[in-house]
Amino acid sequence: MRYLTILLGILVLGGQSPSPGPAQSLPLEKIKLPPGFAIDVYATGVENARQMALGDNGTLFVGSQQAGRVHAVVDRGQDNKADQVYTIAQGLSMPSGVAFRNGSLYVAEVSRVTRYDNIESSLDKPPAPVVVNDTFPKDRHHGWKFIAFGPDGLLYVPVGAPCNICEPTAPIYASLTRMKPDGSGREIFASGIRNTVGFDWHPITRELWFTDNGRDALGDDVPPDELNNAPKAGMHFGFPYCHGGDIPDPKFVERPCSDFQPPAQKLGAHVAAIGMRFYTGQMFPAEYRDQIFIAEHGSWNRSQPQGYRVSVVKIDGNNKVVSYTPFAEGWLESGARGRGGVGPNWGRPADVLVMPDGALLVADDARGVIYRISYKK
Repeated sequence: MRYLTILLGILVLGGQSPSPGPAQSLPLEKIKLPPGFAIDVYATGVENARQMALGDNGTLFVGSQQAGRVHAVVDRGQDNKADQVYTIAQGLSMPSGVAFRNGSLYVAEVSRVTRYDNIESSLDKPPAPVVVNDTFPKDRHHGWKFIAFGPDGLLYVPVGAPCNICEPTAPIYASLTRMKPDGSGREIFASGIRNTVGFDWHPITRELWFTDNGRDALGDDVPPDELNNAPKAGMHFGFPYCHGGDIPDPKFVERPCSDFQPPAQKLGAHVAAIGMRFYTGQMFPAEYRDQIFIAEHGSWNRSQPQGYRVSVVKIDGNNKVVSYTPFAEGWLESGARGRGGVGPNWGRPADVLVMPDGALLVADDARGVIYRISYKK
């Protein structure tokens, strides 16, 4: 059995990882991929790696949730192996979301978005952050955020429901908002979204697609997580009244499912579908171009765990889903059963990102690792 040994370093604020710590093995041979694809380690020591964003000069920025840090990963040798990992911010409140625009890094915490200007030229001495908007709710339940700039130049920032299931006390809860890059003009783009931690825009139609995590405590197989399509502003996707497009909530029966937008695709129940991107590269076969890759973080409360994989959703020219299948799986041990529905697993995909060369990066927040999936004929 082939094992790939990686070395985990200790991150230092504004500096390079020092001498590596104890060796730790990653059984990459367990990852099942379609023929022609391969997976390797791109970076280690990226503690609790969540959303990824790429800078203009090739710096990979990575947020975290529990670690409270924002990382910068540099591949100076351009050999698809990271040479340095910086910590450019720490002590933050679940800074899961990162986005890059015009030389600046945007970081989303629970209740605010900040900006680090000219960041790629000052990784060893990060600038003081500029507050973009600090008026988001302070609820930590579903308070972590995935952020991205849309084709309209606006920054999209979700606000999850502050509960498992409840009627929002203010319109901003269970919504996806957008605002100008300076934080002004914030408005609600879509509602009825329990917790989206991944979205992207179709490369051709420019329509928004997003994942949404279904509620808990209705059983192992109900409700499904969702992949949704929002071609225009003002749409409502059902929370808390309806799940998966056709499952009325037993507690909130005031409105029928017919009032709301159904999902484009029902995903696995409790798979925790989060980071997602359209594939815009040229490396993978043509069948993957303009299709959706989703990081399924994995169930935490299902008696038979599922998820812990990267899936691909293929859509046709009419924006209709034609298939939903696993693409990379093996982080969850086959037939695994664990306490509370968790594990045993040795990794948890949290985000995906298409690189300029067409490779697909996968963030693993359980191992603090960034993987690189490539293809050769």
